[in-house]
Amino acid sequence: MSRINIPTVEESSVTSKPLLDAVQKQLGVVPNMMKMIGNSSAALEGYLALNAALAKGALPVGLRERIALTVAEYNACEYCLAAHSYLAENLAKVEASEISAARDGYSKDPKTEAALQFARWVASQHGKITDQDLSRLRAAGYDDAGIVEIVLNVALNVLTNYINNVAQTDVDFPKVELKKAV
Repeated sequence: MSRINIPTVEESSVTSKPLLDAVQKQLGVVPNMMKMIGNSSAALEGYLALNAALAKGALPVGLRERIALTVAEYNACEYCLAAHSYLAENLAKVEASEISAARDGYSKDPKTEAALQFARWVASQHGKITDQDLSRLRAAGYDDAGIVEIVLNVALNVLTNYINNVAQTDVDFPKVELKKAV
């Protein structure tokens, strides 16, 4: 059971309700994470704005979902692992073998793998990466805009991993077992 209240959309604050209604219109459902973050309309607005902005960036949805999987597995976030496994398969149409590999920061595509390895390194090193780390990513074909977007996707996913781990948000996606013990 979630440690932070997950109100229904109808029970949500007057300032969160229009944001949640927009999520319902876009996704056809309002995931528990969104309703829980909606306890603070400012937090929900900030999360949705950054997510929407990054969706307009240079990184394709399949890579963004793989980054989310890499970070979720690293941070042992059961909610995000379930959500992004579902989204990777059903929205981004990522193969099951690639979903599994992404959880460990790998891909059969070298450019994708370079991004996932970098994302995992950013998460594990709290952003304190080396010039050599950046050089490897550039050698894989990423420019400065791509690098910035990878880092911000990591940050967005750390944000959701942390809030869901703190809240122990009730998982409303098909459950996926973490590979490592928590």
